[in-house]
Formats: sequence, structure tokens, C-alpha cells
Amino acid sequence: MKLIFLGPPGAGKGTQASRIEAAYEIPQLSTGDMLRTAVAAGTDIGKQAKDIMARGDLVPDEVVVSIISERIQAADCANGFILDGFPRNLSQARELDSVLVEKSIDLDAVIELAVDPEILIARILKRAQETAGGPRDDDTEEALEHRLRVYEEQTAPVADFYAEKGILRTLDGMQEIDDVTRQIRSALDSI
Repeated sequence: MKLIFLGPPGAGKGTQASRIEAAYEIPQLSTGDMLRTAVAAGTDIGKQAKDIMARGDLVPDEVVVSIISERIQAADCANGFILDGFPRNLSQARELDSVLVEKSIDLDAVIELAVDPEILIARILKRAQETAGGPRDDDTEEALEHRLRVYEEQTAPVADFYAEKGILRTLDGMQEIDDVTRQIRSALDSI
């Protein structure tokens, strides 16, 4: 099963992707995690991304696409994968399409978690307080407001891109975590 999880920051993409990862035994590929790992390791990509991420801005498409293209070729992705936090804009969606065509890979579904934007900042700030090791650099109220604006301007149109392909499944992300998981599993079972 090859999936994409879409939704604004704090929508629960990571939580739900980890549950689906366990249920379907496919890896969750979070570009944010991959980039933060690169930052912590001090790699060239990490150095390039560090300041951009701290401001809440998007890392350049070519950097993210190259990370994803390489990662989906790994042996643990042979039975599928979940892209969490990618694509973040139409350019990345088109680039991903090109990469997938080149690699003869078809997406099974794009899961969009729809949430109330007014609740998101509180949800993310709560996550920051509960995170072991302290909050991320981009978990400040100012950066969060900026990330939500960037999401609405750049990422929200990606849902339309996948709706046109007939693979978008928009689900209610405001329900309890277990209920959202049930919705996702039901949508995937119908594929």
C-alpha cells in the first residue's frame, strides 16, 4: 500500500501514519523527521535546512524530492510506504508523480485529515509541551501561525491535485484518535 497523508500541522498525520504503519507493516516516511535527522547529523542537507525549518518555511523542493526518491527505493518500502508531510506544494506533487512514474510506482490513496484550524495551534503547543527532549525549534506560536498560512497557501491545493486523480480520501480529523484510525482503515479497505 503506497499512501500519502495530508493535513495541516497538528492534524494528526504522524500519529495516524504510525498506526497505519503498524497495521499494514509499511514504513512511515516523514520528510520532517528525515530532515531533522539530517540537521542533527550536520549533513549538507541538514545545514541547508536548519535555518529554513526554524522559521517554519518549507525546505526547497529539490532537497525534499531527492530525499524521498532515494528513500522509497529502500528494501523496507518494497510492500509500500506512507509519505507523511510530503508533498507540501503542487511542484512537489508533480515532481513526486514524475519520480513514481519513473520507478513504476502507483499511489493507492491520499488521506487528507480535515481539522478545525482554530484548534490546531493549541494542539501543536500541547504536543510541544509533551515532547521528550523539549519542543522543536518550529513549535513557537509565531512559527505555527506562519506554518498554517504556508499550509493554506501552498499545501491545501495539493488535495485538489489528488482529487482530480481520484485517489483523495478526505476524513474528519477532529474525532478521537481511535475513530480517525477506524475511518482511515475503512477507507483503505475499500481500495
